[in-house]
Amino acid sequence: MIITDILTRNAAQYGDEVSLVEVNPELEAHYNLSWREFELIEAHQTGSLRREITWREFDEQANRFANLLLSRGINKGDKVAILLMNCLEWLPLYFGVLRSGAVVVPLNYRYTAEEIRYCLGLSDAVALIFGPEFIDRMETISHDMHAVRFCLYVGEEGPAFAENYGVLEREQSPAAPSVPIAPADDAAIYFSSGTTGFPKAILHDHASLLSACYTEQNHHQQTREDNFLCIPPLYHTGAKMHWFGSLLAGSKAVLLTGVKPAWILKAVSEEKITIVWLLVPWARDILNAIESGELNLADYQLDQWRLMHIGAQPVPPSLIHRWHKHFPHHDYDTNYGLSESIGPGCVHLGVENLHKVGAIGKPGFQWEATIVNEAGLPVSQNQVGELIVKGPGLMKCYYNDPDATAEALKDGWLYTGDMARMHEKGFIYLVDRKKDVIIMGGENLYPVQIEDFLHRHEAIKDVAVIGLPDQRLGEIAAAIISLKSGFACTEEDIMAFCSALPRYKRPRRIIFDDVPRNPTGKIEKPKLREKYHVVNLVAELTSH
Repeated sequence: MIITDILTRNAAQYGDEVSLVEVNPELEAHYNLSWREFELIEAHQTGSLRREITWREFDEQANRFANLLLSRGINKGDKVAILLMNCLEWLPLYFGVLRSGAVVVPLNYRYTAEEIRYCLGLSDAVALIFGPEFIDRMETISHDMHAVRFCLYVGEEGPAFAENYGVLEREQSPAAPSVPIAPADDAAIYFSSGTTGFPKAILHDHASLLSACYTEQNHHQQTREDNFLCIPPLYHTGAKMHWFGSLLAGSKAVLLTGVKPAWILKAVSEEKITIVWLLVPWARDILNAIESGELNLADYQLDQWRLMHIGAQPVPPSLIHRWHKHFPHHDYDTNYGLSESIGPGCVHLGVENLHKVGAIGKPGFQWEATIVNEAGLPVSQNQVGELIVKGPGLMKCYYNDPDATAEALKDGWLYTGDMARMHEKGFIYLVDRKKDVIIMGGENLYPVQIEDFLHRHEAIKDVAVIGLPDQRLGEIAAAIISLKSGFACTEEDIMAFCSALPRYKRPRRIIFDDVPRNPTGKIEKPKLREKYHVVNLVAELTSH
């Protein structure tokens, strides 16, 4: 079985039931609304937009796109890129590429024109489908995409170098194409976050995608009665692979195109959401809005909301303790995964382990994990080492990069680059990214630990800790701090608060500034290093 077989089953068994809903709380739709199957509902009192499709319509739209690709000469194994904001078209297009036997290549919607061009070339993409938000970027590189045979545009009036997808897909058959696909066949190329240069292309097969369905459902026990709220970008493995649990259960999901706290709670209330996956900044924004009086929980119907889980970055324990003051009946889970391990929970906490908040958890369903030293040997309990994982969702390789593949994959294990320690009973605690460790006077400082501590301060909205060069100590820890609205705080206040930390862990500099995060909520520390002129810290330290 492959993942598209699950969609076929859902269409046969639950054909008239709603599969996907798109809720756009504020903006008008920028994409083609011509699909006859779409039900368009406008809430005139708010100006919001709501669209939905059934499982049968989802399946048919995937088939139409697959048949369109085949009619244009796309062969099995060819690469087809998707560059869209979250929208109702996204997942049918994704499954359409898979149905055609081609390899789907989701692109980060924050990529610059040059990054788009680079990723198209690296992945050997021969076709691209994109939306109106990307016209300017695409026009910049349209003359320099030599391998791309054709472009499709999702919208009403596209540029001259692209064809109208809505017109072409209506001419195609809604029947499934007869393309034989095996579990070991290439399925998808995802890209690393690209925070330290241009991204790497991560190749997964169909077996990997299918494994994500079973891992996710095992962890969170999705049933037909559940309703999943998906807010993070669909190009990312995290959001989509968590939705895979809903796919396997045959349950509904809602795509919310906005992250304001009021929008999230309104969607949970009106759409009867039971499961929400939040990124740390969004959870923090919700709590701040509740605690400031901006939001009143009594205004929303939230009793059906059973599970809140967070992934994509370390979760401060203080955040979850705050959350449970307001939502005491929620199950909570955190998931650790990488694009190289197909996303949802190669390590996860488990809803039964709330008492272990702060840990990323234990190996996920069908996964193994251990912690090793630089020689690749297991370390003792509570010792810091590199986390390595093994399981059915490992990437096949970094596409067209055998050297990077050999460095990351060794004897069937993925070397994550994350430093961690394993405590009693096998719970794993993330310490920091290997590359983010600060070495101050020979002492290792782990920024995540300092960030977790600073998040306890009532005035701090967000914080990032980076290393700055120091002639005497080599590096010192600097805390970049963003304050909550209406709060005042001085460097002296922060330093006094940090007196509870061991002396060597205290930040030596306090900088009040915005903390940049990428679409999946990860702190963009390379941007901060560039801003504060420490991009090449090692070179700088060794040049004097």
